[in-house]
Amino acid sequence: MFDALSDRISGILDALTRRGALTEKDVSAAMREVRRALLEADVALPVVRDFTERVKRAAVGQEVLRSVTPGQQVVKIVHDELVAMLGADSEPIDLQAVPPVPILLVGLQGSGKTTTAAKIARRLSEKDKRRVLMASLDTRRPAAQEQLRVLGEQVGIDTLPIIEGQTPTDIAKRAMEAARLGGYDVVILDTAGRLHIDEALMAETAEIRDIARPHETLLVADSLTGQDAVTLAKSFDERIGITGIVLTRVDGDGRGGAALSMRAVTGKPIKLIGTGEALDALEDFHPERIAGRILGMGDVVSLVEKAAETLDAEKAERMARKMRKGAFDLEDLAEQLGQMQKLGGMSGILGMLPGIGKMKKQIDAANIDDSVFRRQRAIISSMTPEERRRPKLLNASRKRRIAAGSGTTVQEVNKLLKMHRQMADMMKKMGKRGMLKGLMGAGPPPEMPPDVGGSAGAGGLPPLAPGGGLPGLGGGARLPSGLPGLPGKGKK
Repeated sequence: MFDALSDRISGILDALTRRGALTEKDVSAAMREVRRALLEADVALPVVRDFTERVKRAAVGQEVLRSVTPGQQVVKIVHDELVAMLGADSEPIDLQAVPPVPILLVGLQGSGKTTTAAKIARRLSEKDKRRVLMASLDTRRPAAQEQLRVLGEQVGIDTLPIIEGQTPTDIAKRAMEAARLGGYDVVILDTAGRLHIDEALMAETAEIRDIARPHETLLVADSLTGQDAVTLAKSFDERIGITGIVLTRVDGDGRGGAALSMRAVTGKPIKLIGTGEALDALEDFHPERIAGRILGMGDVVSLVEKAAETLDAEKAERMARKMRKGAFDLEDLAEQLGQMQKLGGMSGILGMLPGIGKMKKQIDAANIDDSVFRRQRAIISSMTPEERRRPKLLNASRKRRIAAGSGTTVQEVNKLLKMHRQMADMMKKMGKRGMLKGLMGAGPPPEMPPDVGGSAGAGGLPPLAPGGGLPGLGGGARLPSGLPGLPGKGKK
């Protein structure tokens, strides 16, 4: 999300920061470029006009143009205005009401409402420890109710039993009664959608709203629809009254115009964003962090939080103990590669690291490819348990068998073994120096700032690979910028 916009705006602001002094003419020229970039990202024209005028007013003040670092001051102003445009503070789902708290999901057909219902239910159950009941009120789309039931089984959430022939309002009444009698904390009502807004959709949704009296009415909107999503939000808010927005498919939206326009046009907060098809791919919307990503400042806080959520604390501590003894085998390496994939793979991690966005061309030129993780895990999976524990057993014939079984080459097997030896040696040295504690979650090592390393709790961030890279990336090659150990696309 925001890839194209981030590239454009970062380039414009970089040009300003390289100047020793700025004039009002310089700022005006930069704002014209920013305006063009925002319009190309499908941000609403009134929002763009208001944003650039506010930045320009603040930037041409004497205290900015005459400051020691005027370019940096302008960057800060742009950052602050982006945060204001996106909503200043993050606003999670509000559960401060008498249970069962009704949450109504509305939107058009195909926006991802049913999957989002399961994602929210899973999140409320696991993070907030709430007992959730889901109910599908979609009697129009074939198998819509069955889809929610299946998703409920996958995430371990109860769903309202299906009774054929009931109307959406009947189902809403039955869901609220079942939630009260069953002692549920939250009931999520997944309404039917249409291919476009019409009177029948609005009338049905309004009737359901009056029966359920939802504490939260969330519009589920597809970010790929751009300005249509903004129009949709205005229509639903005027007729139904929404309390927040969930943007789906943001991982496929390189422009981000819907997110940047939505709050400013509707006044309603974006509460959650869907970042993939997996049922755990749902994130809180943090305006300040999103602004940082747009300006190429990264989002280390979100990366560390994601590490804390996805990495197993007990496994991390057990691995740390083994590493301190220098016992880092291929099963441990496979675990590290799996952790990398849980964190979003190469692209997901690099996208949250400060300054990486500005090196996009160099990274693309290096042919960095997440498939390297899959190939390396396939190689390890093709080994016997004994071979994974004792890599020294791997002679030429065994390597040929492993390469054939994993669909790779003997050269790739050798590369993996070499990388493992380097990592094992490094882990042993780090264990002796007492550095592994910080990297595995018990506080940062001396080189790392306290707000990054170890703050994720026992989950921590995965240990670094030889040369400073992340696990699975090797330690030899360096990009011109000095990023170590990034993988290239291997030959299959």
